Amino acid sequence: MHPLRTLRWLYFGRLTVAAGVFAGALLVWPRITPSTSLTATLILLLSVAFTVGSLWYTYMLERQPGHGFMYAQVVFDALLVTAVVHVTGGARSEFPPLYILVIATGALLLPMPGGALIGALASALYVADALLLQPDAAPRAALLQIVLFVVMAVVTGALGDRLRRTGTALGLAESELHQMRLDLGEILRGIDSGLVTTDGGGRLVYLNGAGERLLGLVEREWRGLPIVEELDRRAPGLGRLIMATLSSGVARERYEIRLPRSRGSGMLGARTTVLERKGAPWVTAVFQDITQSKRVEELKRRAERLEAVAELGASLAHEIKNPLASIRSATEQLTGGKIQVEDRDVLRSLVLSESDRLSRLLTEFMEFSRVEVRRREQVDLAGLAMNAVGLVSQHPDSQGCRIDFEPPTDGVSVEGDADLLHRALFNLILNAVQHAGVDGSVRVEVGRVLESQLPAGVRLPAPVRIAVADTGPGIAAEDLPRLFDPFFSTRRGGTGLGLALVHRAVEAHNGAIFVEPGTGEGASFQVFLPSQSESRA
Repeated sequence: MHPLRTLRWLYFGRLTVAAGVFAGALLVWPRITPSTSLTATLILLLSVAFTVGSLWYTYMLERQPGHGFMYAQVVFDALLVTAVVHVTGGARSEFPPLYILVIATGALLLPMPGGALIGALASALYVADALLLQPDAAPRAALLQIVLFVVMAVVTGALGDRLRRTGTALGLAESELHQMRLDLGEILRGIDSGLVTTDGGGRLVYLNGAGERLLGLVEREWRGLPIVEELDRRAPGLGRLIMATLSSGVARERYEIRLPRSRGSGMLGARTTVLERKGAPWVTAVFQDITQSKRVEELKRRAERLEAVAELGASLAHEIKNPLASIRSATEQLTGGKIQVEDRDVLRSLVLSESDRLSRLLTEFMEFSRVEVRRREQVDLAGLAMNAVGLVSQHPDSQGCRIDFEPPTDGVSVEGDADLLHRALFNLILNAVQHAGVDGSVRVEVGRVLESQLPAGVRLPAPVRIAVADTGPGIAAEDLPRLFDPFFSTRRGGTGLGLALVHRAVEAHNGAIFVEPGTGEGASFQVFLPSQSESRA
């Protein structure tokens, strides 16, 4: 308890006791002597004067009471109780228990030694009054009361000391908490990211200065009011994001919001977090203006696309150059001087094979360039994989290679482009068959996985997995970084567009593809796809 609050109770109790003694001396006690009446009057006057002086010192002058002031208060009350006990019969009085209140007050206001000292003073005063000034008093009862005073002094002193230390620690904690709140408020006001907190009913709890600027709202006008609809009006999707987080209890990591034209047609990036509270949880959304960063990102993507086109064009020119050179050379020899029949047949065969190679290269390149999701629908992924396995089994490169595939019993479907997914599966399985070779084997698996089973850094709603593993020679470590690059192939006669097409198709469906090279022990490809589009997640 705060010392000033204890003093207020002390002042009230002192005046009450003094007034009660004075009233009793005048009205209640049947036989009253002039000395008793004078003593009761002096008790009342001294109590009033001392209390008024104390009030003036602590409240009018606003002085902080020190140890000397506290000692004076408790000593005065000990003398006051002694006078009351003396007037009302000494050892036979009914008021000695008032000493216990004085001792308890001393324990609250004074340190441990001071509380013990007040207990000793109260005992000494009672002994002096009960045994010395009134020798006819019963010594046994007085001694019992003195023992009680000593015990109470020790107990209340220990409790008061512990309470005082607890109060000091609590005061320090409150001070630190207040300072932390001030510091946190300054930090939140100073950051350039908007921050809005709503309670479980969608009412505004907090909106920092950056949030006011970005949304055009004034916090004090909306605090405690439903604000979700207004957030959606000023930043379409922000209110729905908060309500979706409230209903699911799951924080959203990334969400992009396009502002309406009335607010500049900018972009906001937002994420939410859930704050546990009694009853319904609260939600805090952090958002910031990402308009410039999106423009820079778009410029960067454009530069990367131009660079990729240039690199792809160079690679395509290189791939076309060699067959054209062979065709040109063969044609020159055929139209030149006399050559033997056998050589003429060889040259003609060379022209045809190189022409076929060019045709195949251009066909695959056109397929690679047209990789895009043209329409989305629910696709039976297990059935798609079964069809791709059947087609690969009929391919000339699959002769002597075993393909193992067991469709899942519960069925697996994804939302996407069936044609594009079929081309990706076909190329992925064909690539595995070509590297497994004769007497090799390929294992294909399709099934659902938990989000916790996804590789680190991958977040997909309701993910499914496609795994294709072969028993071929594996992938060399130096080839791994270029594995999905267009026109890169480790197989003789390969165009290097099959895995590049697979990679682009997976990315077009917001998925991810991983490879375990397994040098000398075969390679394993794993494709993870969301079973539904992010817009519906």
